[in-house]
Amino acid sequence: MTGRVPSPSVPPAVPAAVTWGLFAAWAVHDTEELLTMSRWGRSARRRLAARHPEVPEFVWRALDRPQTHVNVAIGLVGAVMAAAAADGARTGGRSGFYQAALLGFGGHAATHLAQAVAVRGYTPGLLTTPLVVVPYSLWAWLRLRRAGVAGAGGRLGWASAALLPVTLGAAHGIAAAVTRGRGRARGITAAAGRSAGPGRSGP
Repeated sequence: MTGRVPSPSVPPAVPAAVTWGLFAAWAVHDTEELLTMSRWGRSARRRLAARHPEVPEFVWRALDRPQTHVNVAIGLVGAVMAAAAADGARTGGRSGFYQAALLGFGGHAATHLAQAVAVRGYTPGLLTTPLVVVPYSLWAWLRLRRAGVAGAGGRLGWASAALLPVTLGAAHGIAAAVTRGRGRARGITAAAGRSAGPGRSGP
């Protein structure tokens, strides 16, 4: 009697809750940023510029991002985080891509806390940092370590720990380009409307 040939694929080392949890935790965290970033940036720009007049204006201008910019940037980062979580689920958590994204996600909690200290108050994402980002990241790394796959992506996985900052920079760059493009389009439309004149009569 012949038995069934075992599958050559490697069985999952951690459950999907660990890997897809990255995208779920990111979604909760960035929902807070989506709802607060644009409004906070407008008020913080004025307040911080008055408090620190020695800092160049372009630094504070970077805080004042329209909602369109925020929407596009968060959407782009979300696509990367979803891809990282999916790759993590596919490999049972062994993926260097997933582990790099997890490392960056957990590590950026320190950035949020430092920003809050620097401005002496709330910054977007601060509330969900200790409630979601830190607990999930620690739990996920603990599960990976217990399964013996933490760092299984090799040196390439750890070298890509810069994934999140690079992704954020690219996302905000694309979002800025989209926002400027829409602004120019609105300006052209408004100019065309003014040139037509409200009292222009037909032939």
